[in-house]
Amino acid sequence: MDNPQTTGAVSGAHYAFVFSISLLLWLLLSGSLAWEEVALGAFVSLMITLLFGPRFTIYNGIKFSFMAPLYVLLYLLHFFKELIKANFELAMRVLTPSLPIRPEMVEIKTTLESPLGRMLLANSITLTPGTLSVDVTGDTILVHWVYCPPGTDAKQATDAIAASFERHIKRFLK
Repeated sequence: MDNPQTTGAVSGAHYAFVFSISLLLWLLLSGSLAWEEVALGAFVSLMITLLFGPRFTIYNGIKFSFMAPLYVLLYLLHFFKELIKANFELAMRVLTPSLPIRPEMVEIKTTLESPLGRMLLANSITLTPGTLSVDVTGDTILVHWVYCPPGTDAKQATDAIAASFERHIKRFLK
């Protein structure tokens, strides 16, 4: 069965996005805004977009909106808050012998549709101490969790580990 993310026509917004990202990367790497650099960067970016644009299907999951940059910033702030909180929680578990460590593999269900959204969610889980994404298959992420409360089901694990990340990611990714 074909993946809907990789079939069909590629939109003009997709090409514009690939061109913009390529040109931005060129300008950042060249470190110059001289008109020659910008013109050459635009030419190279155009060639990359025309030749390889349809292959960059991972960008199909981006929701283009005026508010998207703000949503990305809010996600990053939330991620850093969760990162700090998880660091302290794991440090307390390691330094306090009375706090239990109960490692377990749990399945997280996601409603994110795009490969980019699922990848960002899995990476957010992995970068948060105490959890490690092991596998992503369809709408399921297999996670190694350092402390899994007894009797935890998939919904409870999803709520505890991924729900807040997913809520923020859904604002700018499908």
